Amino acid sequence: MLTEDQAGANTPKRPSRQKTFDKLVPLLSSNKVAPAAQPLKTLSSDELMNVTIRLVRKKSAEEAVSRTIETSDFIPRGVYASQYGADPADARLVEAFAHDQGLTIVKVSLARRSVILRGSVQDMSRSFGVYLSNYQSPDGSIFRGRAGVIQIPEVLQSIVEGVFGLDNRPVAHPHFQINKDAESRLFVPHAPGSSFNPNDLAKLYNFPTGFTGKGQCVAIIELGGGYRTKDLKAYFASLGIKTPVIKAISVDGAANSPSTADSADGEVMLDIEVVGAVAPEAKIVVYFAPNTDQGFLNAITTALHDNVNKPSVISISWGAAESQWTQQSLNSYNQAFQSAVALGVTILAAAGDTGSGDSVGDGKAHVDFPSSSPFVVACGGTKLLAGPTGIISETVWHASANSSTGGGVSDAFNLPSYQANANVPKSVNNNTRVGRGVPDLSAVADPATGYNVRVDGQNFVIGGTSAVAPLVAGLLLVINQKLGRRVGFIHPKIYANPAAFRDITIGDNITVPLKGYKAAKGWDACTGLGVADGVKLANIL
Repeated sequence: MLTEDQAGANTPKRPSRQKTFDKLVPLLSSNKVAPAAQPLKTLSSDELMNVTIRLVRKKSAEEAVSRTIETSDFIPRGVYASQYGADPADARLVEAFAHDQGLTIVKVSLARRSVILRGSVQDMSRSFGVYLSNYQSPDGSIFRGRAGVIQIPEVLQSIVEGVFGLDNRPVAHPHFQINKDAESRLFVPHAPGSSFNPNDLAKLYNFPTGFTGKGQCVAIIELGGGYRTKDLKAYFASLGIKTPVIKAISVDGAANSPSTADSADGEVMLDIEVVGAVAPEAKIVVYFAPNTDQGFLNAITTALHDNVNKPSVISISWGAAESQWTQQSLNSYNQAFQSAVALGVTILAAAGDTGSGDSVGDGKAHVDFPSSSPFVVACGGTKLLAGPTGIISETVWHASANSSTGGGVSDAFNLPSYQANANVPKSVNNNTRVGRGVPDLSAVADPATGYNVRVDGQNFVIGGTSAVAPLVAGLLLVINQKLGRRVGFIHPKIYANPAAFRDITIGDNITVPLKGYKAAKGWDACTGLGVADGVKLANIL
């Protein structure tokens, strides 16, 4: 493994020139050592690659966001772009830098504050002062990684928020779990211990009736896999529901690429089928992107600033522990989520499926990002038992160390004002820290009593917190239609009105010895405020 000093020694030397862009300085938020994987000597210096340079806002959006939270007066996308997007002069300066380095300008988006550049490995290594190499993970997968802090010209230091794409390792995991021991029971009225059709869950959870999400659009972010139209038609026909309008959008060259049920197809189909069963007349737009920090960010910003489809809700079922992200990623993604507040777009994200440890394995508790962003609705999981007369019991989902709801206290984000009275506990890792509490709300996620879905020609029962995000997304689409407007950033209202939720007080998510959280009266770090009563939630929003 290369040290950062070794990385600097192996960085291609810049030509001796005295030009505007010659002096490089560290992009401090990009601190990262070489990957914990076996370095290979297979990366060609001539291989072409893209990077995304994320620019700062033309002016701070703090005041606009605060005003939006107070008034629910959302800013139109075009107005937001002109006032809070990137400064055209900053974009031109980056273009000049690209020209100086022999890089190609692929795309400039002032709304997304992004300039995408293309060039060879050698040119990118020189331009950003890093060492690039291929690495092989223990699982055999090969990716391009970097060693060393990203460097940028000093003249760009005040305008560049982050540089993404130099490292293309997978950054997130889909938070779904297939129950291969269960028989999917499409059409069968639920009995204790059985799985659920999503539209039946909508009835159990008292979602508003008579509304279908008509006139609304939901964005679903996917970092792999795909869907088959014939499966979707068969699935919705089995539920007696007209197949929703579904549209796939390619981000950074990714596409709808279905393969097998054991792949990310399970995630893609789960997301589409759950939200479609709850809000069948809403337009569903699936943004397919590579599973990299660059691809994930570009998918989010593309959906957020999509002036054609104009989604009012974004559902994300992918994530990873906060400790797995660079600070520049945490910062830039969170900036994008803050933009969603001003635009009136609600973002939901799965809180993770492996309990308090979040699959890190270092003996500490972790929360999952992007669900830990204070601008995202973090979705936790429960175990639900129901019968013909309704709900029998609902507890924290905790089947095993590898099958349990995520939740806890953020190491990356401070306690937001809306959680000031939620009694968020001190972190089990640091008894002096009270950070952002995760999750905000929950719904059934246990794969033992999960969701009936169809994937690659087969019926399955699938669970995981990734099912909760599209379920709640469907509820918000219905509420948006009912109210005739977007609800946007819901956090202040739901924390001010906990009676809109059914409190879950039994269970825990402790999957690391002595490092986890227990359910309690009121908000807790397992199921948040609890399970929303759909009608009550609509009333408070």
